[in-house]
Amino acid sequence: MYTIVTASQKGGSGKTTLSGHLAVEADRAGAGPVALIDTDPQGSLAQWWNARAQPTPHFVKVGLLDLGEALTHLRKAGFRLAVIDTPPAITASISHVVGFADLVIIPTRPSPHDLRAVGATVDIAERHEKPVIFVLNGATARARITGESAVALSQHGTVSPVTIHHRVDFAASMIDGRTVGEVVPNSSSAREITQLWLYVQGKLSRLMRDPSLIPEFQPETFPVSSLLIEDEEGDTGEAELPEETIPQLVVEPPPLVSPHTGPERRINPPGTRYSGPERRTVAFGRRATAAYPRLVDDTGERK
Repeated sequence: MYTIVTASQKGGSGKTTLSGHLAVEADRAGAGPVALIDTDPQGSLAQWWNARAQPTPHFVKVGLLDLGEALTHLRKAGFRLAVIDTPPAITASISHVVGFADLVIIPTRPSPHDLRAVGATVDIAERHEKPVIFVLNGATARARITGESAVALSQHGTVSPVTIHHRVDFAASMIDGRTVGEVVPNSSSAREITQLWLYVQGKLSRLMRDPSLIPEFQPETFPVSSLLIEDEEGDTGEAELPEETIPQLVVEPPPLVSPHTGPERRINPPGTRYSGPERRTVAFGRRATAAYPRLVDDTGERK
């Protein structure tokens, strides 16, 4: 049994909705039995499941301190996947749950506040040496900040090539315990969830050295954005599988920055101009290591 944890210290990132959708999609794709676990004291995921008519995925009510024992029982009972939702802001609780993860998914909305909050969650995952995937969630279609957010997140780790866009049907489908794929199966939202699960499934198969998890799909139908693709060869910590068992995605290398911002986006303090080759690129979060520019004042003297 493998364990996927959705985590973010920033509230409103869409963890609960994404957890429910991924669990249902995994079950529909034949990756079950799937267990859904809610560790958020608000219990939003539990309330959604109680309104659900379908018996799967299975919901497990367990206290935070009993999580390890519960996962052991689920494994012995034959479950193949556990999806765990975590509370926002409570660092100790998030850290405890992440310790049991095989893969940590960090949903992030493309906004400066959300991007700045990423560092704390990444620190928790790194402390436990857990692999991380960022999922851009609630994005606006064709918005420049979506591409810029993907570039910023790539400084911290792997960014999912599938972006979940903001649509009303996501929230509306959760009212009666269903998902968007069950309410409007032919919608763009439903396709994004399906594609995201295929990506997560393939990522998990490589991490866990389990070829049986590799999804069956045609590479040409898998949408890959040049801004959002990960570098598979440079992704550390993944197991090597026989080449013939891994679906091949032929894509162009991603640009270093958003094409809307030019070759380098500079921060220009008032009353100064730039001199020399050093330029400071925009970065969010805790890993802004780019060099500061050399500045000159209006008289030409270097500051």
